[in-house]
Amino acid sequence: MGQKTIFPSICIALGFPDVESLLAHARAEYDSGERFLEFRLDYLASPERGVGAVRKFLTRYPDCTILATCRRRQNQGRFTGSIEEQIKILEAAHEAGAQALDIEIESAENCENHLAHLRSEAYLVLSYHNYGGTPPRLESVLRRMAAIPAHAYKIVTTARKPSDNSRVLSLARSHPKIPTVLLAMGETGFPTRVLSPAFGGLYTYAAPNMAGGTASGQVSAKKLRGMYRVGKLARDGKIYGVIADPVGHSISPAVHNRAFQARRVDAVYLPFLVHPGQLKDFFVMADELPLAGFSVTIPHKQKILRYLDWVDPVARRIGAVNTVWRKAGKWRGANTDAPGVTSPLERHVRLNKSSVLVVGNGGAARGAVFALAAAGTKLAVTGRNLDRVRALASTCGAEALSRDQAAARTFDALVHATPLGMAPHVEKCFFDGRIPSKLVFDMVYTPRETMLLRKAKDQGAEVIAGIEMFLEQAGRQFEIFTGERPPKAVMEQAALEALAARDQVAHA
Repeated sequence: MGQKTIFPSICIALGFPDVESLLAHARAEYDSGERFLEFRLDYLASPERGVGAVRKFLTRYPDCTILATCRRRQNQGRFTGSIEEQIKILEAAHEAGAQALDIEIESAENCENHLAHLRSEAYLVLSYHNYGGTPPRLESVLRRMAAIPAHAYKIVTTARKPSDNSRVLSLARSHPKIPTVLLAMGETGFPTRVLSPAFGGLYTYAAPNMAGGTASGQVSAKKLRGMYRVGKLARDGKIYGVIADPVGHSISPAVHNRAFQARRVDAVYLPFLVHPGQLKDFFVMADELPLAGFSVTIPHKQKILRYLDWVDPVARRIGAVNTVWRKAGKWRGANTDAPGVTSPLERHVRLNKSSVLVVGNGGAARGAVFALAAAGTKLAVTGRNLDRVRALASTCGAEALSRDQAAARTFDALVHATPLGMAPHVEKCFFDGRIPSKLVFDMVYTPRETMLLRKAKDQGAEVIAGIEMFLEQAGRQFEIFTGERPPKAVMEQAALEALAARDQVAHA
């Protein structure tokens, strides 16, 4: 076999329909510091021209490692030729300088007599892809692949539920002597793209900075390195995250990861997409990884309680938890939303001398109502579901109001605790007309200025952006997770940068 190759922790997947675009993006990635690129020759209208692209690029950038792939259409690639033609293109790519070659298991099983030469000359990666899901017996998949000699084995599935992540990642730790590349596609599988190298995978894949990737869930290497520190997390580094549906809008990963870096904590914070009905499965993954703690947001703040071993009495009274951590093998829960509401408001009004309207009846609204009631506030609650509004109001002696009744009054402060107006539905607002308050506090922080806040400003009201609550509760979460004082200035800067980047994408 050829000499063992030590790859960088990230491979940039480049799939473009023409050579010019392929080379342009390859040069851009090289200029940004990347030295490991996958040339998807099957994406080219003429894959044979990709061989020349490999030679041309490596002539100019000889210190770069190229992985050549020419996946057949039958195996979810784009190459329409025969297996023999596929092998010839890969051989030519190696002769042009590609140090590594990727060939799918379906082709390999039908051309074993051709593989010996490839293995002796290049670093051979045998690959398996499942676009339908994650098979229940991944061990059998690895055994099937390992029956054919290769330098490394790449297994890529599609995550349909949270535990698919831990099942994929566990293969590397259970077979440390077999070189593997292990990933799960899709938004649910994103954590594997960050964690794979720390679990023993050879490398992970990223999309180019200026274009989309070749598989669902890929993000740029810049994001993997900067936000998630891929390649730097130790095998015993701690894993945290946020569970939500949707979760892609959350700026929590940007904020907490920056805080970890500032305090030199060996940990990573990930977004976990958990659909309704998947909480039980999520805890299977949480135990297997294992997770050290996580934030909880829509729609899980109330249902999460049934899965916890201990719940802070305040959170128990509220009936909602937004912070979960593991201590002595037990899952514990608390609610940091409550002080996240009162602290920003106290900078504007005296809560025990003020009337406050809370809009909403979910987990966030419950946190606000109980916190304000404890502060002696004169409370009223409104929302779209009047029966749930009445039930919430009755728990803390608040006044239950219909939307019309609330709109006809004027309050010292208003706390909006529903997802209305949250990206991508930024045009929505609970109130069609006048906002019934002199001070408006919107818990929604994406976008930073919601439709509700714009309307409030237009009528001359003071406003509190949701970012203030977010930072307050995130700082308390950080302290619970790490036992250290939160770097508030660092977290605020990270939050503002994340929101600015999101606004830039939205207006692009």
